[in-house]
Amino acid sequence: MTSIGTGYDLTNSTFSPDGRNFQVEYASKAVENGGTAIGIRCRNGVILAVEKIVTSKLLKSGANKRIASIDRNFGMISSGLIPDGRHLVSRARDEAASWRTNYKCPIPSSSLAFRVGSYVQAYTLYSSVRPFGVTTILAGWDSETENRVDGQVGSGPKAAAGGQRNAIKDGGPGLYMIEPSGLYWGYYGAATGKGRQTAKAELEKLDLSSGNLSLEQGVKEAARIIYAAHEDSKDKEFELEMSWISTSDGLTKGRHEPVPKEILDEAENFATRAMEGDEDEDTATGGGETMEE
Repeated sequence: MTSIGTGYDLTNSTFSPDGRNFQVEYASKAVENGGTAIGIRCRNGVILAVEKIVTSKLLKSGANKRIASIDRNFGMISSGLIPDGRHLVSRARDEAASWRTNYKCPIPSSSLAFRVGSYVQAYTLYSSVRPFGVTTILAGWDSETENRVDGQVGSGPKAAAGGQRNAIKDGGPGLYMIEPSGLYWGYYGAATGKGRQTAKAELEKLDLSSGNLSLEQGVKEAARIIYAAHEDSKDKEFELEMSWISTSDGLTKGRHEPVPKEILDEAENFATRAMEGDEDEDTATGGGETMEE
């Protein structure tokens, strides 16, 4: 079968003879043109980081945020078509607010990923719409302690917020990536965008499933990974934007917040030194091979 659309890519609701939906594949190509975005699930929190390519010298530094807060304990980042990403942020906020109204507690990260993924998938079913040209990474912290009911949404059930029972703790970090097809998975480390392959390789080296990486270490590693992924586009300037969520008694008290500037600067210095060290090793290796010849 041919890999070219040949008429089967004219509408979103038509499969090709070999079972492909070309409109969804084209949306995935749009994601590959976006800046690299990653999420890291640490022992005591979750980190989001993104490479923001500076497209004009007239842009104000620090403006045009790419990481958005969905609820007090959730953040979202996207790579691809920025307006599509902003629309999904708005939708995710509506879903989180709806859950608070109905259940009097914050929405669990798995439920939010399911709702947003279902919404994205609906845009692959009809010829009157097109798929979203973004892949989004959703990070959150499901509180491991009893939450007080938000006074803005009522008194809540008498048992406990969200129906929790006393002396039973649950929760923890959540990291999900939602693709243009609506498919979503839970991850220890997720990467998307132009430098996805490089970032994914670096994330695999961290052995995140062991749960040994702390939030403070994760910030430095996230900066290093973004700098490594940017090597293929080193002729373009970029800004590093990063946010984090900690445990209920940790650095952010369970809230999604931007990483403070002094910590972010320290992480960028660490990443710069790491990249310079790699270049020195490559130069030394190259010089040794020349001498042997």
